[in-house]
This record gives sequence, C-alpha cells and structure tokens, in this order.
Amino acid sequence: MRYSKQRELVMQTVQNLCDHPTAEEIYDAAVKECPGLSLGTVYRNLNSLVDAGRVRRVSVPGKADRFDHTLPWHSHLYCTVCGSVTDAEVDEKQVMKLVKNQKGYVQDCAVVLIGVCEACCEKQAQENAH
Repeated sequence: MRYSKQRELVMQTVQNLCDHPTAEEIYDAAVKECPGLSLGTVYRNLNSLVDAGRVRRVSVPGKADRFDHTLPWHSHLYCTVCGSVTDAEVDEKQVMKLVKNQKGYVQDCAVVLIGVCEACCEKQAQENAH
C-alpha cells in the first residue's frame, strides 16, 4: 500500500476515536485537520485500509458500517438504545467450532450482538429506582 497523507489521517482518526466510528464521524473529525478532505476520499481510504488489513469493518444490519482499529478477531454489541457499538465478550472457541463445521470455506466470521449496552442498562436501572 502506497503512503498517502490522507490515508494516514483516516487511519489516525480511526485509532483516536476508538469507539467504532462511522465513515461520517471519521470525516467530521479528520476534516478539521485537512479542510479539503471529501467524504468520498474518506470512504475510499477506509475501503483500502480494510482491504489491506489495517482496519476492521463492523457491519450492523440496516445501519452504517463502523470501523475498528482492533484487528484481532472479536465480537461487538450494537445498542438499540444509544446506537453505540462496543466490544462484546463471546466464546471464540465456540464460534470457531461453528465455523469449522460449515461445508465449503469460510473466509471470515463476524458476530454482532444486538441489544442494550451496559451504560444504557445502568441508566435504565437508575431511572427505574426513582
């Protein structure tokens, strides 16, 4: 992958935000440092970074893709209350067992849990206590 100032800015922004940002959130943060940056350039660079294995794409059905700087395999939780995406604890051995039992060849596997994040659960518990 050739060096690109804009690509490095996009990569740095993904690392700095570290909350599974969307392309638009990455653009909003990066355009402050590079006013001529376009949203299309951000999308192109994100796709290049994903293809090069430097950024991980987190797909949430029906929602904008998110981007993650944590490369080792892990799962995510999409919160239906606040819309956040957080890392989730999933038994990787069980998932790999499921993958190995498939016919054909599995290239990748993503587990996205859909529910309510810990912060929203705590907030709801506090509201219910009053």
